[in-house]
Amino acid sequence: MSQQNTTELPTGASECTTSQRVPTLRGTTASNNDLATLFECPIGFDYALPPIFQCHSGHLVCSDCHPKLTCCPTCRGPLGSIRNLALEKLATSVLFPCKYDPYGCETTLPPQGKVSHEVLCEFRPCPCPCPGTFCKWQGALDAVIPHLKNQHPFVATLKGEDIIFLATDINLSGALDWVMIQSCYGFHFMTVLEKKENHEGYQQFFSTVQLIGTHKQAVNFAYRLELTDHKQQLTWEATPLSIHEEIETAIIKKDCLVFDTSTAQIFAENGNLGINVSINKC
Repeated sequence: MSQQNTTELPTGASECTTSQRVPTLRGTTASNNDLATLFECPIGFDYALPPIFQCHSGHLVCSDCHPKLTCCPTCRGPLGSIRNLALEKLATSVLFPCKYDPYGCETTLPPQGKVSHEVLCEFRPCPCPCPGTFCKWQGALDAVIPHLKNQHPFVATLKGEDIIFLATDINLSGALDWVMIQSCYGFHFMTVLEKKENHEGYQQFFSTVQLIGTHKQAVNFAYRLELTDHKQQLTWEATPLSIHEEIETAIIKKDCLVFDTSTAQIFAENGNLGINVSINKC
């Protein structure tokens, strides 16, 4: 007969499952969240992670803010290069929330993983994807389409997996942008055509598709851009960019549909260029 070891609970204590336990440090009753608040930076609205600096009175400053300050933001005392080694050691035992938790990220990480996670966090604020407007707006992912409708009403929205993106007046001089939103599969895709001129006066057109969504969502789709007439066609197929990937980077790398003005004239009609845009789910 096997024996079963049991532990008698103290009076007033109750059992709890592993999933219900609040993370604690050995020998303390402080929750992980309570400990994390000890590391809050008064300037950056984030956490002071190693290396952690302090003033002579013990007030903390994060390593990002420290080089920008000459005095303590809390007591206005002199701010040198004093390190709080005790808190730096304690920080390795604490899980810190991602700084984008107000946008929906529920990830908590140790200090060494927090910074690298935030660089690629898919909940980080989205920039306005509309090119050529110099719009400085940024916000949550689900606020992008309302922003475009309210602030950039010239951006047309078409529904369907296969549509024709019509760029008008492509013969106008200078740098030009054409933008269209395509709605299908429950997502919004933005097709962009840009006309650029290099330092030698040579003009080229660049076109790509960007998902108003995360990179994980974007890899589930493929897009096809096609210029066609009765005799020939020019096509480009790729995975859409996510809204967190810059269109300008794709253009610089020419990781998009690229053609010159003479090619554009072959497929254009009366100065207007139609691009067939197809979205497929992988």
